[in-house]
Amino acid sequence: MSSTVYTPLVLFVYILAFVTGVPSNLLAFHTFLVKVRQKPSPIVLFLLNLTLSDLLLLLILPFKMVEAASGMTWPMPRFLCPIVVWVYYCCFYVSSLFLTAVSIERYLGVAYPMKYKVSRITVYAIWFCGFIWGFSALHGSIPFIVITVLPRSLLMFCVPFMITIFCYFNFVRLLSSMSKIGRKKKSRAICLALATLFNFAICFAPYNISHIVGFIQNKSPRWRDYALLLSTLNASIDPIVFYYSSTDVQRTFLKCFQGIRRKQCIQDANEAQVELSQISEVDSPSPMSGWAHGPRASVKETGQPRAYPTLPISDQGMKL
Repeated sequence: MSSTVYTPLVLFVYILAFVTGVPSNLLAFHTFLVKVRQKPSPIVLFLLNLTLSDLLLLLILPFKMVEAASGMTWPMPRFLCPIVVWVYYCCFYVSSLFLTAVSIERYLGVAYPMKYKVSRITVYAIWFCGFIWGFSALHGSIPFIVITVLPRSLLMFCVPFMITIFCYFNFVRLLSSMSKIGRKKKSRAICLALATLFNFAICFAPYNISHIVGFIQNKSPRWRDYALLLSTLNASIDPIVFYYSSTDVQRTFLKCFQGIRRKQCIQDANEAQVELSQISEVDSPSPMSGWAHGPRASVKETGQPRAYPTLPISDQGMKL
């Protein structure tokens, strides 16, 4: 990243993505992992790998924070720099490819419900996930001949993005023509499809368009670094889409918040009980204080002074 970029903005985006993305992606990852173990399906596998990609990106963000805090210079060991950069950019392309895979899965499920349900095999989805990870990792480490001729974005973004647009456009069209599906359920599915497509376009399109512009102008545009920040925010936006697209994720988030609230209530109750016990210990009279205030209490209770026994006085005492 260029040193001319506004450093406080970069640091703010990194911190925001890390703070909001890590807990939400961990909850989503736990939900999809449990669902895969119970009843695996291709779309759940794609969402699980998409969450894993987001978590991997978020785990290297602390290194990027240190870099931003040091004035966009690398203060850590030099061997870490290419590793962090390689993982950072690979996660972008892994996320975009898995978003494309999810769009294909949803389109086929609506366009060919019976045929695709029979031919849906989880093993093929596992192989496809491995292909996405391997291809993205290879793409980030070894230059291809086609990439030296065409911009990288034509291969890793434009093609997946066009496929995603085609799938969601036909998904919405087919779903709108189905009369058997309830209006509320239909509207929810259409909104989720449009939100996923909007997330794809906002987070990944600007950065990849900067590659095309740079290829045409033969120089990197100044706004590329800021476009890269939008791609970083995708890791914290994906769980929001997961939340509204999966009832299992909603239940996991709800259980988590209820557990946190329950623990907070228990902690508040314990603190209140400790304070009450301390107050009662302070207010409770000691044996000596009770003896000293005994006569006064007696006057208040009976309204008459308490009679005390008189002691015999000797004659010598009278003479004194």
